Amino acid sequence: QVQPVESGGGSVQAGGSLRLSCVASGYGYSNACMGWFRQAPGKEREGVAAISPLASNTRYADSVKGRFTISRDRAKNTLYLQMNSLKPEDSAMYYCAVDPPPCGLVITDTADYKYWGQGTQVTVSS
Repeated sequence: QVQPVESGGGSVQAGGSLRLSCVASGYGYSNACMGWFRQAPGKEREGVAAISPLASNTRYADSVKGRFTISRDRAKNTLYLQMNSLKPEDSAMYYCAVDPPPCGLVITDTADYKYWGQGTQVTVSS
């Protein structure tokens, strides 16, 4: 059973950076699409970024384009999210998710993602 585990969250000031990590093991992780989602209090969970199995394709929400970078290390079964130029509106619980094959780079719908981590909190102060 896949159990993604996120880490790297924390509290930073606006303009700062954080790098989130997610280790996913116990399944054919290397053949799955992976995604980052976030959820702020009182809001719906929203897609942030997704990456294809071979990391040849990525997709980002408009709100994070140019600031966030998703990447993966297949040898380490690890997914990353580099977050730069953070804004207070980026504050949320961030979740790593696995979309088993056949998969698409979906960030508008959580239904394709079968396995979810417990989340890591990101807080950005102004």
